[in-house]
Amino acid sequence: MIPRILIVDDSSLQRRAIVNLLAPYDCELFEAADGQMALEVVRTSHPNLVLLDYNMPVMDGLSFLQMLRADPAIAATHVIMLTANSAPATLSAAARLRVRDYLVKPCDAQTLLSKVSRLLPLRLRADVSSNQDSP
Repeated sequence: MIPRILIVDDSSLQRRAIVNLLAPYDCELFEAADGQMALEVVRTSHPNLVLLDYNMPVMDGLSFLQMLRADPAIAATHVIMLTANSAPATLSAAARLRVRDYLVKPCDAQTLLSKVSRLLPLRLRADVSSNQDSP
């Protein structure tokens, strides 16, 4: 099974950075610019993991989590929250909504990869690993 990962952030630069980080791995990537779009993607594409920003227009990360957890068809979806908001109240609310992990931006790429790989099997794509073997 190829892991499916949804990246939710209103910043296209943040989404692109995460896509570039995960591109060498054998996974299917989806993007959404806000929580409402993310709910649609989760319901149609059924990702294994959501990398979720907190501060977004239309629907913020905590509102997204409330809707996600309220829908039995998608409630078990793993979520890692990535945000600049490290307020204790936000951390507590995210924990109550069963986020698997919480990273404060800017976060280290290796730390993010480590957290993702704890939840999903990340394997280098065949074309990437064969290129790394070349001199």
